Formats: sequence, structure tokens, C-alpha cells
Amino acid sequence: MSESRIVVCGEALVDLVPTGETTFAAHLGGGPFNVAIALGRLGSRVALYSRLSTDPFGERLLAALVAAGVDVSITQRGPEPTTLAVAAVDPDGGAGYTFHADGTADRLVADPGPLPASAAAVSFGTLSLVFEPGASVYTDLLRRSHGEGRLTIVDPNIRPDVFPADYRRRFTELLPSIDIVKVSDDDVQWLGRGVDGTTPAQWLDRGVAAVVTTHGADGLSVRTRRFRVEVPGFRVPVADTIGAGDTVHGALLHWLDEHRALDSDSVEGLGGGQWQDALEFAARAAAVTVSRPAADPPWASELTGG
Repeated sequence: MSESRIVVCGEALVDLVPTGETTFAAHLGGGPFNVAIALGRLGSRVALYSRLSTDPFGERLLAALVAAGVDVSITQRGPEPTTLAVAAVDPDGGAGYTFHADGTADRLVADPGPLPASAAAVSFGTLSLVFEPGASVYTDLLRRSHGEGRLTIVDPNIRPDVFPADYRRRFTELLPSIDIVKVSDDDVQWLGRGVDGTTPAQWLDRGVAAVVTTHGADGLSVRTRRFRVEVPGFRVPVADTIGAGDTVHGALLHWLDEHRALDSDSVEGLGGGQWQDALEFAARAAAVTVSRPAADPPWASELTGG
């Protein structure tokens, strides 16, 4: 852990993906898990702060992290079961989820204590910022990490069936502690609804340095207080879109790491051309993920040479 530049915080779970009318395949997943796998495969020095079950699914999750080069020295373990996400994939490859998360291991994560000085960036997202009691632990770590000068990135990864309406207020309260928000078009719409709804422009006004948005097959964009940059998506045959946004998240952090920009001042100072390069790299990585079933981010060798 002492050498990790990026700490990814949040759940690891198992996606049950339909393979027929009555059959499912068990795929490893969870937004933060996918981000950590993407970063490890791309070659970043990354650690996962989470709590995995000691059940057979938990053992598979741990083995996959190690195989991808992810540091698991602060990954906690517990006897509770692994969270399950039952996926429903539509004809276009899009996925919706039903979660079985009561009493599962990842919800019982304990405070990790001080992060090492080598950890320049800390990533958060998805269910870990919603399901208590773990959500309060992760939220406290987010605020503390930002206060210590670490780059913070959050992907709310909204799941409408399980996210409570008051999450909009809680998200807004966290904005002063977030440097980069990564969202989808659907996330933007959901977060903008109701009396507590806010827009990307308001997020920037409240201290966020950059809002990166995925637009499905139409590509990616970034909005800062100075400009907006858009890049198209890479056209590939789509198996499904599971893990695509997480791959964007991980690839973006990897690009920032490779370009010595894992700090808020550097992110603030990135020009339009640099953001275009970063988004094109992330789009290329996501194209590999959507071309194969379930969340299966690319290895660095698969992106070599464009």
C-alpha cells in the first residue's frame, strides 16, 4: 500500500447476468471494483479500500484484484455474504440492476485510518456512498482526503431503484470536497430533479474543477469553468455496456497519473487539448469494455498503438 498513487474506495460485488430465460452467469463487478481493476490493468499503482466477504464470491473478487495488480493490503474481510446485483440487459446492451445487499460485507467497512503520503488521488462512487453504515465511513474519508490535499473524484453512478431522494441533498453537500465529478447523462438528469436538484454548472460554482460526462455511444465531454470539450465515441460491436462508465473513470485517472496531474491545481490547469487527449484515451478504453460481455476493462497492451 505504501507505493499506491491512487486509492479506490467502495464496494465489490457479483453481477448475475442473464444468459437465458432461467440462467445467469456470475460476473465480478461493482463500480469501485471495476475502477480499481481498470487502473491496475492499465498499469497504475492502485489500492482498493473496501470490505470483501470470506465467502467463495469474496475469494474470487480478491483473486481478480491481485491478478490485475491491485494492492489489497487495506482491503478488509468479513464473514457476511457478498452483495449480489441481478442485471437486466436490454436489446441495445444497456443494463439495469436489482440489488441484494442487506447485511452484506461491503456495508460494514471500518475506517482505514490515515492514508499513506503516496496516495495522491482518492476515488469514490456508487452504492458505497448510499448504503449505511458504510456510507458514513466513506463520506468522512472523502472529506478528510480532500482536506489533506488529495485529488478526489466521485462517480455517483445513480441507481434510481435504490438511491433515496435525499441523496441529491447529500451529493450537493459533498461538492466542496470533490475535484472531479464523473457522471452519465442519466445521472445528470436524476441529480437535477426536485427541490434539491442541481446542475453541472452549479457543481462547478460550488468548487468542482471538472465534470466529465459520458454520453453512451455519442462519446464523452468535460466541462470546466473555462471551457467545454467533447470527443466522439469509438464505434464497435456492443456486447453490453456493463462497466463502461467505470472504465472511463479508471482510464481518466490513469491518464492523469501518467501526465503528472493527480492534484487539484494540475486538473484546474489542464487545457482543452489535454482534456481532449484524456477523453479520447478513456473513450478508447471503454470501447474495449463494451465489445465484450460484463465488466472486462482492457489491459494496457490492448490500447498500445491506438
